[in-house]
Formats: sequence, C-alpha cells, structure tokens
Amino acid sequence: MDMLSGNELKSLMQKQIGICVSIYMPTVRKGAETQQNQIRYKNLLRDAEGQLSSSELRPSEIKDMLAPAQELSGNTPFWRNQRDGFALFLSPGSFNYYRMPQSFKELIVVTDRFHIKPLMPALASDAEFYILAISQKNVRLLKCSLQHAEEMDLEGVPENLAEALNLDDFEKRIQRHTGTEDIKANILQYFQQVDKGLRELLRDKKAPLIFAGVDYLFPIYKEANTYPHLADRGISGNPEGSNADMLLDSARPVVETLLDAKRADALSQYRQNAGTGLTSGDVREIVRAACHGRVGILFVSVGVQQWGTFDSVTDEVTLNKDANSTNEDLLDLAAIQTITNGGTVYAMDHGEMPDDSSLAAIFRY
Repeated sequence: MDMLSGNELKSLMQKQIGICVSIYMPTVRKGAETQQNQIRYKNLLRDAEGQLSSSELRPSEIKDMLAPAQELSGNTPFWRNQRDGFALFLSPGSFNYYRMPQSFKELIVVTDRFHIKPLMPALASDAEFYILAISQKNVRLLKCSLQHAEEMDLEGVPENLAEALNLDDFEKRIQRHTGTEDIKANILQYFQQVDKGLRELLRDKKAPLIFAGVDYLFPIYKEANTYPHLADRGISGNPEGSNADMLLDSARPVVETLLDAKRADALSQYRQNAGTGLTSGDVREIVRAACHGRVGILFVSVGVQQWGTFDSVTDEVTLNKDANSTNEDLLDLAAIQTITNGGTVYAMDHGEMPDDSSLAAIFRY
C-alpha cells in the first residue's frame, strides 16, 4: 500500500478493538543499503513482540496477531522496493502498512489505539486542490492531493478552446501587437462559459484552483473567474502534452507555498491571541479542550511523545514518563480529537513550535 488517503488516515484514528501496534521506520529507496530495510523491520517486529508480551494477550494470541507482519518480514523483493518511510498498523482485526514519501524516526507504540501523529504531515499533503488545464485541444479539471491526481468528468463545460477560437491566429497577432482585442473578447466569453460550468462542479468548495496554461491566457481567465479560491500563481506553459502526474508535479510548488502561507497565518493568529485566554501551551488544558471540541487550530510536535491518560468521565488528564499499554501519547490524542471535531492540525518540528511547547492550541471559545 503506497497511498494514504485522508479517509484511510481518519479510519486509523478510530478506536480499535483490542491492543494496537504502530511501527514507524525510515527506509532506503535503492542501492546495497536496501538490505537494511528488512533487517530494521525484523528488529522492530521483535521489539513489538516483546512489548506485547507485557500485555494481557496470551502467547498464542500474540503469535496469531503478528502472523501477517511476520510473513511480510520474509518478502525480500518488497523490502528492496521502498520509499523514504514505512508505517505499519496491526491489531487483532486489521493489518495495514504504507510505503511513504516521508522519512520517520524508529518508533513502536503498543496501546489501545493506533498512533498516527507521525502521519500528520501526510494529512496536510492530502489537502484537496484542483488543477484547471486549458489548451487549444481540451479543457481538463483534475482533483488532486499532493500525492495523487485524477481527471474529473466535465459536465456543462465546453470541451476545448480550439473549436471556439483561433488561438494560432491570436498568438501571431500578439507577436505583431495588432488586432488582439476582438480575439481577447472571444476568449473572455469562452472562459466565462468554462467558469459557469465550474461554478456548479465546485459549489461550496474551498479548495484552491490552480490554472495551467500559456501565460497570456491566465490574466483573461482571472477576469472571467468567479471561484473565490483561484490561486494567484498558476502553472505556466501549454499543458497539452502533460498527463495528470506531470501536472501534479508542476502544481506541488504552488500548493506547498499556499500551505506554508496558511500555516504562517495560523502561527500569527496564535501570537496575536496570546494572553487572551484563547491560546494555550498546557498539555492538560489542551487535551481536555480537544476532547470537548474547543480546539480550532492545533500545533503539535511530531518528534515528541507525552505519555499519559485521559478519563472522559472525570475530565482528568494524568501525565506519565513511560509508555505502556495503558498509556497513550496525549499529543496524538489531542490531534485526533481536534481533527475529529473539525479543527485543523499542523504537525511541526519541535523547534518551529510556538512558545517552545510540544503542544499549542487556539481555542474556538
């Protein structure tokens, strides 16, 4: 399994039945060092078995639970074909693994839910956006995440620009700087038809729309556009010979810039609201608030764990130093609860965190 969708990630967040094992490890893509992937995995699996032996499971139950993971350990071709990181999730009722484009530190968590905090950057990369690719021969709309792109059926949108307008003639007139106004007016009218069709397809959407086309078309499309989330920066060049993956590669820098700006804005909000009671860096307070749906924006350190427990009946948060099957990472719990309740989570390196804390939140109220 190579693609981790937002829906799959949210499924992993749900409470499981029985003990859950989460394993993260860095992997090597190519070369002789790929043999270390298999060795590292076997060592981590042995450590996970040791942790499970301290749980209430009987040896026979542990053996049955680990059976599919043990089978994977002997698949040498699999371990030679990796990406930058590997994540595995195992419980009595499920077995899932992902080859990821991001590296992980080695980590084993055995508790009553899957540990998903290291995957938070993947959730950001799963953020939805659209690419509108316009050439003379066709108009395409792609629904995308940073990992995947698929072309959508366009109903109510004219099929191509070439049939409506003579763009070859337009390009020649641009080069001669003569007679362009009439053709520009026709292009504008055509783009207004495209925009009208997209208005229905993207109704109530808030995802960015990225224009892909030759430079002189983008300002005209901006004039026709009524979708409020059209990105200011587009993909320059004729997209006619570009497939979905090629367009996605070109869109990544644009989207990453948008995501960086959104995160910077969230950090600015945190600083502006500091001292008002709407922000906190206290783990206990944030965990309680997240479980009650009060956290609108959460910043969480991906390289740190804070073990402990949360009692939903008494609303009591207890912090512990060590991990065991009765504890969980409270930072992970806060992130899960924030997402479940419709909030936004930013997974960050510890040095980027506001107030030098492992957890920080902006409350809704």
